Amino acid sequence: MTEKEIGISSTIIAWYQIHKRDLPWRETSDPYHIWISEIILQQTRVAQGLEYYKHFISRFPDIMTLASATEDEVLKYWQGLGYYSRARNLRTAAISVANRFGGEFPKDYKAILSLKGIGEYTASAIVSFAWDMPYPVLDGNVYRVLSRLYAIDLPIGTTESKKVFTELATCLMDKQRAGLYNQAIMEFGALQCIPHNPDCQTCPLSEKCEAYVSGQTNKFPAKKHSSKQHVRFFNYIHIIYKETTYLLRRENNDIWKGLYEFPLIETENAVNFHQLEELESFNKMFQGTKLLDIKPQLENLKHQLSHQTIYASFYKIHIATPLQGNGKYQPVNSADLELFPVSKLTDIYIDKFIRNLSE
Repeated sequence: MTEKEIGISSTIIAWYQIHKRDLPWRETSDPYHIWISEIILQQTRVAQGLEYYKHFISRFPDIMTLASATEDEVLKYWQGLGYYSRARNLRTAAISVANRFGGEFPKDYKAILSLKGIGEYTASAIVSFAWDMPYPVLDGNVYRVLSRLYAIDLPIGTTESKKVFTELATCLMDKQRAGLYNQAIMEFGALQCIPHNPDCQTCPLSEKCEAYVSGQTNKFPAKKHSSKQHVRFFNYIHIIYKETTYLLRRENNDIWKGLYEFPLIETENAVNFHQLEELESFNKMFQGTKLLDIKPQLENLKHQLSHQTIYASFYKIHIATPLQGNGKYQPVNSADLELFPVSKLTDIYIDKFIRNLSE
């Protein structure tokens, strides 16, 4: 390390020891708890993720508890966090640890990387936070700090930028205090070197920051061309027969895999109910049964995902005889809806038209 790099590393650690937030996963060296926190925080802000972490850990306090749980239960405890493949991967990895490592979280970096859903960033976080191993972390916060400090005009997410930033992060890391340094630079990016309009006047690294010195702080990190949003139109049918509601489990390799929802008809464009009931898929759904009452509940509700925009409509329909569907739809007691893991979109409907009415 050069004198500049030593100065940067020690300054970030000193800043962290003053400004760090009090978070439960920082009070433990348990690799399982660290792993859970890192997976939760991959796509979630700390303020929101904290309660989910506590809720998840209270039910699944160790690897063997998680490994023995059903997928439905894990998804239910993950409900609201989104990116549900993360929850499925957690359970799959826990089962792998139980089978391959006797329930003990592996300490070897490559063994950790072999677990489902764990990439280089998460593996580095686990080994450095739990055992102080000198593996640098590279999350969005770290990328932003480093790109500004050295005015690196490379868009994040490319092979070239990953190589450059990994080498720089390795060079800057205090290898004697790897876990502390990794926590510090991540927190520095989250609280001090924030994405928009950072307070550079109070930053202890401003004199060493090439982006600040050149007056181009907000230019970094370089923007990567964003992908085009995919627009979809979902038409949900809340079907009720006496005390029974029908659900469908999403099994295709699509969003919300493994979650439950009401029977769905996806259309290429927005349609009203009169257009919907003319579709072959609608008539096939209700073949052999009589519709008693039809009530539109929500229409063209916009629901934004990271790369998809969904316009959803919900219709409540009472039927005179049980739904057929060749076993495609699962009949459940209407009072048991809360037991099933659902997407945030479906939960919005449940909260507005079912949960609040029953309280």
